[in-house]
Amino acid sequence: MGTGYMEFVRVKAEDCGLIASLSAFASEIVKKHFDPIIGPAQNDYMIARFQSVPAITDQIRSGYRYYVVENESGEMEGFLAFYPRDGKMYLSKFYVHSAARGRGIARKMFEFAAEETRKEGLPSIFLNVNRDNETVISIYEHLGFRKVREEKNDIGNGFYMDDWVLECPVSQEKTEEEKG
Repeated sequence: MGTGYMEFVRVKAEDCGLIASLSAFASEIVKKHFDPIIGPAQNDYMIARFQSVPAITDQIRSGYRYYVVENESGEMEGFLAFYPRDGKMYLSKFYVHSAARGRGIARKMFEFAAEETRKEGLPSIFLNVNRDNETVISIYEHLGFRKVREEKNDIGNGFYMDDWVLECPVSQEKTEEEKG
């Protein structure tokens, strides 16, 4: 299972090869997880719109901070993307590959996002999650997120994202690691 080593690798718009690998990796995770929840037609549409190479590249150019999470062998185990929005940090992407789950990776990814939120001086992290994604909602709640409202967003092509918006306050106190 590995030593627990993980590295957060920042993805830049000019990293064409890394973006292509990330797009394929993201599409695999999203396809497997969301086809049963929202159906293949909407999921394929969303993957093309949000996880394709041009979409990821455009998101990075518009301010999203993408990071891939790699293990000691340099293999991707997860990824996340976030950016400041409305005076808070918006966590747009947060995925762990099924083979890497159950090893505390999600917690470390959340702690990384919280640290970046603190560096920005922002009070909280918020995100959207599909209302029927109950397992993931419980993970977010375990990390300290709470439901703050419902949203139904038209994403085009006759599809909607029917979500909960979750939010987690972030302490502005520095961690021991940040103090050191």
